[in-house]
Amino acid sequence: MWLKVLVGMGLGLLVGAALGPSSGLVEPAVGVTIGNWLAFPGRLFLATIQMIVIPLVVASVIRGLAASENLEQLKKLGVRVTLFFVATTAVAATIGLWIAGLLRPGDSMTGLLTQSDLAAANGTSPLPPNILELPDRLLGLLPGNPLDAMVEGEMLQIVIFSIIFGIALVSMAPKQARPMLDLLGSLQEICMTVVRWAMRLAPIAVFGLMAQLSTKIGLSSLLGMGFYVVTVLLGLLLMLVVYLVLLRVIVQESPLKFLRNSKDVLLLAFSTSSSAAVMPLSIKTAEEHFKVRPSISQFVIPLGATINMNGTALYQSVATVFLAQVYGIDLGLASLALIVAMAVGASIGSPATPGVGIVILSMVLESVGIPPSGIALIMGVDRILDMSRTAINVTGDLVACALMERWVGGSGTAEEQLARQEEREGATESSRKVKQTTAI
Repeated sequence: MWLKVLVGMGLGLLVGAALGPSSGLVEPAVGVTIGNWLAFPGRLFLATIQMIVIPLVVASVIRGLAASENLEQLKKLGVRVTLFFVATTAVAATIGLWIAGLLRPGDSMTGLLTQSDLAAANGTSPLPPNILELPDRLLGLLPGNPLDAMVEGEMLQIVIFSIIFGIALVSMAPKQARPMLDLLGSLQEICMTVVRWAMRLAPIAVFGLMAQLSTKIGLSSLLGMGFYVVTVLLGLLLMLVVYLVLLRVIVQESPLKFLRNSKDVLLLAFSTSSSAAVMPLSIKTAEEHFKVRPSISQFVIPLGATINMNGTALYQSVATVFLAQVYGIDLGLASLALIVAMAVGASIGSPATPGVGIVILSMVLESVGIPPSGIALIMGVDRILDMSRTAINVTGDLVACALMERWVGGSGTAEEQLARQEEREGATESSRKVKQTTAI
């Protein structure tokens, strides 16, 4: 699969460059039309994944919690993984500020803006955070209507609801909780079946999406923002190094072995720009290659796809400093601290779908007095950066699984938990057949 995805990506770039505005082979309007049709399989792939991701998240989180051996283990896992996600997201945002301040990519764009643009920027005042709204914001995380949260796609509310539901199941007697767990197991298997169907489209989907990208903006536009792109990619590379060091020091895992075992899921994350799209493959990779127990992988991966957006936070920091340099705005220490806080807060709970980073970036820009209209400067190269930061987000989820497997104790190995899960499902199937026979 990874080779097919890689070939599709390369062919998509070549076809898109041939149809793009810089080649002159076809009219720009015709090239965009062809690119839109080529992207149809990719859009179908993403739409199929987005259709199934909410029931998959609900079933996976609840079953992952219910697979825990006791409430003490569950509490330990929840606290540690949440602290890990928040801490690494803050580290990623700080790396973004540091590398953007060091390389100063915005200096290469000086003279691009008009005097009226600069006057508008200088007249913009930062928006201070309102502490009075904090209690309402916290209460808003609890879904008043879970079905409404699912319809609106509020992933953080859905995850919180699923966590509460799963903890309640763990607290109940096994006999009472069994019917609901069996139902959720069937739901999870249905979702995975649909995902397997969608995965057959993955190489064609990647080809079409890459062709559309390079058709719309052309290779020349990508090169024009090259220094900014290189700055973001260097920051993401540093974050990857941080993850690999953590694996080596804490888990004693070889970085090369980790990259080799996770290449399929990372390439798919890169090509689709969606953490949600690769969530089933991430769970499978964690359990099969890294020997992570289902009670950990089925809880950490869906939670990470919702709140672990390290690559997104790093990108927002770099983009904010870049636009501040372009507009000639001097960011003080307080503004830099606010950027880190906003990047961490806004990244947590953002949808795991393509393009969401731009939406979050507008919030971060307003918080430090940078005109959100500056986003137009970086829109052309956002897709390639979106793909890269999604790969880092997924890497963080896999690393978190490996670390939690080491830090959170338990009596059963991954193989034993999988065997117990298959045994329960087999017993449920046998019971169903007996009931059918009795009824006949």
